[in-house]
Amino acid sequence: MRVVGLMCKAPRPGYAKTRLAASLGAARAAEYAEAFLADSAVLASALGAATAFFAPDDGGAEVARLLPPAMRLRPQVPGDLGMRMIAAFAALFAEGGPALLMGTDSPDLPPAMLEEAFAALACHDAAFIPAHDGGYCAVALRAPAPSLFQNIPWSCAETLSATLAAAGGLRIHLTAPWHDIDEAEDLEKLHLAAAPFTRRVAAPPG
Repeated sequence: MRVVGLMCKAPRPGYAKTRLAASLGAARAAEYAEAFLADSAVLASALGAATAFFAPDDGGAEVARLLPPAMRLRPQVPGDLGMRMIAAFAALFAEGGPALLMGTDSPDLPPAMLEEAFAALACHDAAFIPAHDGGYCAVALRAPAPSLFQNIPWSCAETLSATLAAAGGLRIHLTAPWHDIDEAEDLEKLHLAAAPFTRRVAAPPG
C-alpha cells in the first residue's frame, strides 16, 4: 500500500512563508500559506493513504482544519529538516510502502509528476521531482534511505546536488523540474487552474 506524507507548517503570520512575507507582509503571506497547504493536502490525499506532518507542536488544530477528512495528522520531530524527513519516512514505512514525501511550496504540482515518481520505483530506489531553485518538490522511496537526508545543506541551490552525491549506489530517477513558491516573484509561475484554494487567495478583491 503506497503511503504519502506532507511536510507542513501551521499557516501563522510571521511563522509560515517568511520569505514571501518580506514582500507581501506577514498576514498576506499567511493567507497564501494556508491556501498552499490546503491545495497540497488535496494532492497528497489523492495519491494514497496520507499523513500531514506538522510544525510547531501546538499547530495541529490549525493544520487539521485544512485537511481532507481522511488525512491523518502527526507532529514533526525536533531537529533539522533532514532529521524530520527521516522520521516522517519511518512513520510512513511503518504503515506501508512505497512512500512519497512532499512539501507545500508547489500547490499546483501536476498529479502526473507525482504518479511518475511512484511508478519509477518499479526499477529505482528513489525518485525526485526537482525544483528549479536547486531543491526538490517531492521524493519517493521504495525503502528507507536515511543517508539521503543526512548532512545536507537545506533551502539552497545545492540541496538536490548534495542529496544525489549522498545517494551512493542507490538508483535514482529524476522527473522534469517544477517550480516552488518562495518569493513574491514566484507567484507569477503558479498554474492557478490546478490550485483552487490558491486561486481564491490570488484573485483580486471585488
